[in-house]
Amino acid sequence: MFCTARLIVLTLTLATGACASGRGVGRATTYPVPGGGQAIVAQARAYTGTAYRAGGSAPGGFDCSGFVQYLYGQSGVALPRTAESQFEVGRDLRTRAIEAGDLVFFRTDGHRVSHVGIATGDGGFIHAPNARSQVRVDRLDAPYWAERFAGARRLVAR
Repeated sequence: MFCTARLIVLTLTLATGACASGRGVGRATTYPVPGGGQAIVAQARAYTGTAYRAGGSAPGGFDCSGFVQYLYGQSGVALPRTAESQFEVGRDLRTRAIEAGDLVFFRTDGHRVSHVGIATGDGGFIHAPNARSQVRVDRLDAPYWAERFAGARRLVAR
């Protein structure tokens, strides 16, 4: 009886593990991305000038989290849709540890995380800021962004 129970538990463990074997993200996890963070940044730069579109997550127009979700998806990493949800995945970083490809988050609507971009590795970040703008590069140390900085997360394995 004990042996049968152990076999059932082992079978269920293996079966549920197989269901969760995709490359969706989990908390404190990093993922191998060909070319690393620099490849993500190079791809992001190619979309500079793309129109902002609320709810947009495709090259025809992006909002901030749709832009990040799309770019990481192109590298095989499935991210949640909202900036707030994206802030819950990957590995938490200290500000001085931010590198190219890391996600940077902001509180533009008060207390909750409401904006995300991709760090360029040189103190900048690429993002889709708002309906009056388009995908562009801004500085993390610009007063507007520095005052609203909420944190950074790493998804790309180093």
